[in-house]
Amino acid sequence: MSIKRISFIGSAASAESCPADALPEIAFTGRSNVGKSSLINMLTSRRGIARVSAIPGKTRLINHFLADASWYLVDLPGYGYAQISRTEQKKIRELVHTYLLHRKQLRYVFLLVDSRIAPQQIDLRFMEWLRFHAISFIILFTKTDKLSGTELRRNFSRYQRILRSHWEVVPVIIPTSAKTRTGKDEVLGIISEIVEGKIGN
Repeated sequence: MSIKRISFIGSAASAESCPADALPEIAFTGRSNVGKSSLINMLTSRRGIARVSAIPGKTRLINHFLADASWYLVDLPGYGYAQISRTEQKKIRELVHTYLLHRKQLRYVFLLVDSRIAPQQIDLRFMEWLRFHAISFIILFTKTDKLSGTELRRNFSRYQRILRSHWEVVPVIIPTSAKTRTGKDEVLGIISEIVEGKIGN
């Protein structure tokens, strides 16, 4: 699969103000500064479709991109950015949770995790929340180009060990890199199956 056409449709401050049509939606989320915008640009082969910022926590709204007139790529606000007020953090969390819980068009979530660092409680708690609410998701390991093969295998195994201690079926983890395009074909292949209704909620 390749994305031939993609366009920015708009930003929504609530789940209710998202596009009204019934096209399937695939959401991307993760901690602030995890590399979400860079990965979206890589997957879509469009350099600036999602704005890459040096300032974490820049995305505060739900952004919809229409792909090939058949599905939406949804860029959700990042979570866990400590440099904004607790009130703002709560507002973002409620926005994301409301979208994930009540958006009928949502088919799948790609949860981005920084491959370079140890498993973070904030990510693990969010995975548990997704599982509790029966929301289908896949973990995308980002920034793998910044690790050696040995380091990547070690971090990958460490993550799997922690997940196995809490999960009977460990979520799928796909290594990715916006720089080297690692994981692009695999992720787009999964998206194709989701859009075709073969997998997903």
